[in-house]
Amino acid sequence: MITVSNLTKWYGDHLAVEDLSFEIGEGHVYGFLGPNGAGKSTTMNIMTGCLSATSGQVLIDGHDIFEEPEEAKRQIGYLPEQPPLYMSESPREYLRFVGEAKGLRGAELESQIDAVIRQTGIQDVAHRRISALSKGYKQRVGIAQALMGDPKVIILDEPTVGLDPLQIIEIRDLIRELGKGHTVIFSSHILSEVQTICDEILMIAHGRLVAFDTPEALEKALLTPNELLLTTDVESKAVQDILADIPEVSQVHISSLPGGRISVQVRTGSGDLYETARAVFRGFAKKGLDLLELRLQKADLEDVFIELSEGSEKTKESEADEP
Repeated sequence: MITVSNLTKWYGDHLAVEDLSFEIGEGHVYGFLGPNGAGKSTTMNIMTGCLSATSGQVLIDGHDIFEEPEEAKRQIGYLPEQPPLYMSESPREYLRFVGEAKGLRGAELESQIDAVIRQTGIQDVAHRRISALSKGYKQRVGIAQALMGDPKVIILDEPTVGLDPLQIIEIRDLIRELGKGHTVIFSSHILSEVQTICDEILMIAHGRLVAFDTPEALEKALLTPNELLLTTDVESKAVQDILADIPEVSQVHISSLPGGRISVQVRTGSGDLYETARAVFRGFAKKGLDLLELRLQKADLEDVFIELSEGSEKTKESEADEP
């Protein structure tokens, strides 16, 4: 559906996007994740034909966005970070304007307006002035305009920015529904949001793609070990003896707590942290010793992103130092 090849964008002497390449298939919801300034919006603006690239290629359903802009843009519905709304119009009036701009006329135009109004849940405000609507409803109107023309691809840039918690949940639910009939790509710097909604995640840092996989696979790809945190009043030597018999344990750090208790940080390279926890529990039980607390400290998507981002920065610094 979408192929991005060797995409690069310079703003003067600032490199915003560097040799970016990826492919997105048809259907599902894709998250474009990165911190502010990572190059997300620049990449989206290039993909939608709103911004030129310094070099590289973008194909939308086989059409080059630079060589065949009209054909490529027919496949795209786009909501920028700042929705392009006409505040003096009602949603229905605005959608009619957008539909006409996309070449819709007559019964087909009215039918699509009715359809996107229902799909985005703005029936109750369809005849109110957009300037009087809440931020959440304005975002829905912005998504509705992106749906006009029935594009195969919906691209949303930071669609939940500035919304209250209830509005965020509503927009997330709407994005999930859109993913059933469209290829949806949305950018965010909120890790939990992308993890909750997306089937696959593209992580970008410093203008480079650093990861592209499912949320589950990215979590399993951690370079740092998972951890167990124990609290006990058993002597340190006895704890070390128990843990020495568990092959999955790679590192143990013990520190003292008030009241004669100790805290034990257990690192493991095992892919199944629960199985390691079970082995630790059984080791204490077999010796008849008390385990006051056993807690899993499992890494999440945020750890993955931080690790990959830092790795990208170190790579750039290393390349810059080369003669």
